[in-house]
Amino acid sequence: MILGVAKESYPDERCVALVPSSVPPLVAAGLEVIVESGAGERAGHTDDEFVAKGARLASRAEVFETSDVLVQYRGPGVNLLYGDDDLKLTHPGQVLIGMQNPLGNPECVRDMAERGLSVFALELVPRITRAQSMDVLSSMATVAGYQAVIEAAAHLPKLFPLMMTAAGTLKPARVFVVGVGVAGLQAIATAKRLGAVVEAYDVRPAVRDQVTSVGARFVEFDLDTEGAEGAGGYAQEQDDEFIRRQQAQMKEVVVRNDVVITTAAIPGKKAPVLVTADMVAGMAPGSVIIDLAAQHGGNCELSDPGEGLVQAHGVTIVCTADIVSRKPYHASQMFSKNVETFLISLMSEGRIAVDPDDEVATGTVVCQDGHVVHPRVLELLGQPPVTEPERGTA
Repeated sequence: MILGVAKESYPDERCVALVPSSVPPLVAAGLEVIVESGAGERAGHTDDEFVAKGARLASRAEVFETSDVLVQYRGPGVNLLYGDDDLKLTHPGQVLIGMQNPLGNPECVRDMAERGLSVFALELVPRITRAQSMDVLSSMATVAGYQAVIEAAAHLPKLFPLMMTAAGTLKPARVFVVGVGVAGLQAIATAKRLGAVVEAYDVRPAVRDQVTSVGARFVEFDLDTEGAEGAGGYAQEQDDEFIRRQQAQMKEVVVRNDVVITTAAIPGKKAPVLVTADMVAGMAPGSVIIDLAAQHGGNCELSDPGEGLVQAHGVTIVCTADIVSRKPYHASQMFSKNVETFLISLMSEGRIAVDPDDEVATGTVVCQDGHVVHPRVLELLGQPPVTEPERGTA
């Protein structure tokens, strides 16, 4: 089988789906790897590096035309600007692997099925022990959490650490992290390393120990959080009354901090608004908000992903959708390792096989042989569940 790696077409996307170090294991698994010339340059990997590891360079047209399996960082469902153009280059029977946003853009899954494709959405990798090395969401959240603090430090007109100087004592910056998943924990740890005083909140009280273990203070509100944690450890969507009470209690914490980093996202749903315009108006001039949920609608009421950076009431709101790609070398390295492990797990006798007993394979395949097969995507499309298809090879 031929595995193709295309250069990302989304503007300013610097990541690449596969790095040179992943080529030898995939070749050993029986795949021929072809890479579009220049695909890795923005992530710090030259064409010569790919060739040295056993890949062959090709034009974009050849990659799309000849590859049996195509891996992308941003699949068509995530690439809202040029995903349709990429999709037109695919051919029936081809396997697409990458981030696809199937729950946020189920219509694209339907379009991919209509082209006769088999598509795996890596966002849907189940949170089980065996699949940890394939979990792209955790990998990218690690990068996002780190970069969020770096962005905050760059915009904040204060230093992060406490400093005792001849000119007097400099108080440490205060950072409030909302949402304590992988990104939130990484943000807490990074802010602490830079010397900030850190507070954190999550609707799931079970994460308290994780917050304190990385040196932050866990903030509690007077809310009924029973059932706040859903399947896979993700936060559960709450009703309007819960959100209203949460916002009312959160305002006091938001306005006393110099930096607010929000990470709250619910798979397949619009991100909840946690930081209102009123809260922003109450923050001190020069304060910074980093909205990591901007591409899902935003946790801050004033976020505008189209702008990427908003100034309001003297506060800087960073709401860019490309924060991960600002560290493309390591983001690509982690994503590539996830893809490598995932691909090898699917290989059977030189082909891609969907084992009906493999919850990783069945959990990530959204369309197969021209049919939408994922139950949640079918539900979003308003289509009835289908009889479990015979899982074969692609």
